[in-house]
Amino acid sequence: MIKNDPFANATKQLDDACKILKIDQGTRDYLAMPNKIIRVKIPVKMDNGKIRVFTGFRSQHNNDRGPYKGGIRYFNPEGGVEYMEREVMALSAWMTWKCAVVDIPMGGGKGGIYLNAKTEKISDGELERITRRFAFAISEIIGPQKDVPAPDVYTTGREMTQIMDTYEKLHGVTYNPGVITGKPIPMGGSLARNVATGLGAAYCVREAAKVVKLKLKGAKVVLQGFGNAATFTGEYLEKMGAKVIAASDSRGSLINPNGIKTNNLLEYKLKKGSLVGYPGSKKISTEELLTTKCDILVPAALENQINANIANNLKCKIIAEAANGPTLPEADPIIYKKTIIVIPDILANSGGVCISYLEWVQNNMGYYWTFNEVAKKMEDHITRGFRDTYALSKKHQVDMRQAAMVLAVSRVVEAFNHRGLWP
Repeated sequence: MIKNDPFANATKQLDDACKILKIDQGTRDYLAMPNKIIRVKIPVKMDNGKIRVFTGFRSQHNNDRGPYKGGIRYFNPEGGVEYMEREVMALSAWMTWKCAVVDIPMGGGKGGIYLNAKTEKISDGELERITRRFAFAISEIIGPQKDVPAPDVYTTGREMTQIMDTYEKLHGVTYNPGVITGKPIPMGGSLARNVATGLGAAYCVREAAKVVKLKLKGAKVVLQGFGNAATFTGEYLEKMGAKVIAASDSRGSLINPNGIKTNNLLEYKLKKGSLVGYPGSKKISTEELLTTKCDILVPAALENQINANIANNLKCKIIAEAANGPTLPEADPIIYKKTIIVIPDILANSGGVCISYLEWVQNNMGYYWTFNEVAKKMEDHITRGFRDTYALSKKHQVDMRQAAMVLAVSRVVEAFNHRGLWP
């Protein structure tokens, strides 16, 4: 039995949407399970001359609206390989709904290798061999019109370029950048990619603030996690007038009610290796961080952070889920009853997949847009997604998570009905 099974959580969210839409059991079963899940062995000769076998995954959830789309993570979650498989399945499902809610013509996929290169001190050479061997193992199921991976936890543009290069050599093509997204700019990457998730989350918060009649000037923000998503969410919310009063990373949490500049925090972390100890701040627990009185809470760490106990003690007006699956199902009804507006993960952190899609489009047509052009196209997708979701939440009298799922599921079902079943 897997504790806090992420795929069970993802399926519960789907079930709730299917009940509202009155979708029959057969279609529900079709929507729930990934189309394909592969587990591959990755044998690699390490620097010491010995062979080590890693385990990799790719889950292809649904492609009714377009090619599978989703990241590849190198991570070792608690629960081991079996948990990671369920996690990858859940994330591929959420990618399907994420693409649909912002009306991107792609489906959901996710992949990963059970590996933490940082803690295990894997060398650059070893990491490249691992990456290329994984690319070799999945090369037949990915492609610009099949499945388009992207970076995720502990992967970067470097790994994406290595996957692209491996794919090109295996398939005998000189240049095919559309096989993968999240590439460096010289390799066909898109401008605005580095800020995509944070900027998208900030756009969502801006729209939510209008709904709850919250002035962003002076609004208090709490950031859980301090990776790319959190830092850029904080930075762009600061540009909109808000101020960060608390933040955390893997080593601890801190608070300063007077406000902390995101850029200053980032500089300190790069210098010291952690946020903890930042001058003028007070160290607090994770629970204290999440339940700090604020206007905007941004969970941008890992999944399963907000449980029923945390939910009962929340003191915010808006929750923007920059992380995937940060809220347990048990917490949702509590939060809804407290009239806190939740921008669910499939909407709040959709900036990354929006830019991934736009990168793929640019690759396919061989024409590239400016930063502002890309950002505007992303903004259009995300703000429409928020407004459509909010309208459905009012129509069906449900929370934003259920509304987003209703919107996403209805769009996938529409595509499925047009396609039909064959053979």
